[in-house]
Amino acid sequence: MLHNQYYLEALLDAEDDAITIVDSNMKVVFWNDAAVQTYNIDRSTILHKPINDFFHNDDLMVFKVLDTIQPVKNTYHRPRKDKHVVVNAVPIMNNEGQLIGALSIERDITQIVKLNNNLETTSAELDELRQKVYRNTDETPFSKLVGNSLPLQQTIRIARKAAKSDATTLILGESGTGKEVCARAIHETSDRSTGPFIPVNCGAIPSALFESELFGYEGGSFTGAEKNGKAGKIEVADGGTLFLDEIGELPLEMQVKLLRVLQENNLYRIGDSKGRMINVRFIAATNHNLEQLMEEKKFRSDLFYRLNVIQLTMPPLRERLDDINELSDMFLKQFALKYQVPIPEMKREAFDLLLQYNWPGNIRELRNIMERIIILTEKAQVTKKDILSYLPTNYAGHNHLEKKAVNSLPQEKEDIEKQLIVKTLQETNGNKSEAATRLGISRVTLYNKIKKYGIWK
Repeated sequence: MLHNQYYLEALLDAEDDAITIVDSNMKVVFWNDAAVQTYNIDRSTILHKPINDFFHNDDLMVFKVLDTIQPVKNTYHRPRKDKHVVVNAVPIMNNEGQLIGALSIERDITQIVKLNNNLETTSAELDELRQKVYRNTDETPFSKLVGNSLPLQQTIRIARKAAKSDATTLILGESGTGKEVCARAIHETSDRSTGPFIPVNCGAIPSALFESELFGYEGGSFTGAEKNGKAGKIEVADGGTLFLDEIGELPLEMQVKLLRVLQENNLYRIGDSKGRMINVRFIAATNHNLEQLMEEKKFRSDLFYRLNVIQLTMPPLRERLDDINELSDMFLKQFALKYQVPIPEMKREAFDLLLQYNWPGNIRELRNIMERIIILTEKAQVTKKDILSYLPTNYAGHNHLEKKAVNSLPQEKEDIEKQLIVKTLQETNGNKSEAATRLGISRVTLYNKIKKYGIWK
């Protein structure tokens, strides 16, 4: 038995985690080398001494275990200002079920916390540097919204105006149209660009966690809550922008609480009766029809009107076909660089097929197909047949596309003509006389074509 004790002590001493064992009178009966390193207290100094001679009741979990006779599992703790640990602690019982002590195992994560803090600082510095780059080059945050089509440029014009204010903004649009990219661009162009941009996907948070995730909680508000409480996403966004994606998924009870924050700029954590003032710019987005949800009593009308101060719509890709060439080229280059492969040539017939597809997944779907091409294509050229193989197999247009491609020349000619007119008008800032001269047509002809194609209204 004596040898067994030596074996056990050697095993505990070899452990990298700090191990503390106290008896029921709170005297230290074991203190391993890792504990010495963690707390800079020698064994000879602490062994057989009351542990409360060295630590306060809140410093170590053995106090709590002795008091409650309940184990503590994987709990973050900060026993010293310069120490961060994860603790597992259990009561020690004899054969009669009597409490005879407690054991605590503490894993030192101080370096991990410091690295995380350094990463956050570096990220903040990177954001600041990015803003300086934006200010000193022709590139702007809105450059990430790639394309020169009229519907996209109209949206960007509204978004630029929204960025100059703190007004609550609602971004509408189908999934995959770039709503978050637009929200980030508004933030990075605004006076809040040096503050945080906090995205929250309302459709990805379980209902039971919504309130604590958004509003945070005070310490001791519920079982498992952190001792010092925790800030919610809204509070973390203080001084910056909170982006609420899929706002239509927000539960009704949370809609009431969010409305109160929007109206009063005052936030109440769970368990807090006083509240705290916040300075947050709200941008919301949804692919749902909020007006229909209001009729179905699933979305509060007062919250809708509070969010809908500035409204803009990200156009679906099928309404900005002029941008597919530029977007495809950009994605092919990105993924070719990522996977270190040559960029395949897109045959004209293959590109025509991209223009005829309906793109229900929008830019995200186009991006995925371009990545698929880079990964799977082993040829130097991408053909119409290749594109068909990458489109969804259940797409009803597979046979229709084959037929449509034969008779698409007149439509293709009109598409090219429309693109050329739009581009020329943009280059001449809407000066129709100069645009007509550049195009080699009369002003009357230009006006007729503008009316025909419904551009530059």
